[in-house]
Amino acid sequence: MTEEQTHDETGAVDGPQAAEPVRTGVERVDAVIDEVSGLADRPVDEHLAVFEAAHDELRRTLDAPPDDAE
Repeated sequence: MTEEQTHDETGAVDGPQAAEPVRTGVERVDAVIDEVSGLADRPVDEHLAVFEAAHDELRRTLDAPPDDAE
C-alpha cells in the first residue's frame, strides 16, 4: 500500500514520495528527468534552456527506432 499523496496549489505532489525521482528504465529519459529535477538549484533564467534541451532529447528518444528492432 502506498502513502496517500496530496497536492499543493500548483498541483505538485506533496509528501515523502515527491522527493523520489521517477524512473522509467530508459536511460536517456531518466537522464532528462534528472536534469529537469535539478532546476530548483539553478537560476530561473537557465530554466528555459533546460526545458528546451529536455524536449529535444525526449523527441529524439521517441523518434529513435526501438533497441530490440534489429
